[in-house]
Amino acid sequence: MKPYSLRRGSHQLELGRRTCIMGILNVTPDSFSDGGRFFSLDSALRQAEKMVNDGADILDIGGESSRPFSEPVSVEEETERVLPVIEHLAKHIDVPISIDTTKAVVARRAMDAGAAIINDISALRLDPQMGAVAAETGAWVILMHMLGTPKTMQVDPCYDDLIGEICSFLENAVSTAIAAGISASNIVVDPGIGFGKTVLHNLELVRNIHRFLSLGVPVLIGPSRKAFIRKILARENRLENENDAASELVELGTQAIVSAAILNGAHIMRVHDVARARATATIIDAVKNGEFHAAGS
Repeated sequence: MKPYSLRRGSHQLELGRRTCIMGILNVTPDSFSDGGRFFSLDSALRQAEKMVNDGADILDIGGESSRPFSEPVSVEEETERVLPVIEHLAKHIDVPISIDTTKAVVARRAMDAGAAIINDISALRLDPQMGAVAAETGAWVILMHMLGTPKTMQVDPCYDDLIGEICSFLENAVSTAIAAGISASNIVVDPGIGFGKTVLHNLELVRNIHRFLSLGVPVLIGPSRKAFIRKILARENRLENENDAASELVELGTQAIVSAAILNGAHIMRVHDVARARATATIIDAVKNGEFHAAGS
């Protein structure tokens, strides 16, 4: 696998031989997975510190839910949710912080507070100022494919050529970002599992992650506790309620997808349970690279 290096200030990530783990921290009252568990500042900070201790390479802070059919929140409300967390963490942890937002004002404030990455699920499309903010701040940028918006993306998603269409979309997104002044070496792409895709679409994406490597930038995958995993388990009578994102079986299903995604070429895994993903990635990286070095050797 082609190696990549992301650098900004004191932060540096080497991608390729070792899978990068991005820990998800939702400071929202309505996340599909953690349901407001980390909405208070104290609980968010405790969870962030736990994820770093569990092996997170990046922390992704989000103040607006992007679950299917979700409603947007105002700039001020989103800012009030994320800034205190980012400001504190930037002073106390060494890993880079990502702001999960589609709003340029929120992104700029987050970068000023110490974030290093802008994770934009709209790939710079929803806010015309986002590209300029990323370029001016030197942020690493994650560009994701989404069909429509969170409110509409799961209304009968269909494609003539799933992989070809998403590849073309991401290729155009990368070109748009570069035209806005963002360095190509600062760009990561995400094919958007669960964002305007059916169960079969998501499975096809995981099987074909290697197709996105032709874009010449690192690839991030975010399968954690997604509905397609729950639907597969429910169909096999392994899950009583397909809306139960916190089930132990759903987490096991997530790790199965993490394994497949790494073997198929993903560089970064965006997950809720960092400890399990770090263990999964350690084993799969060893399988993929055919290497093992005993401690102290």
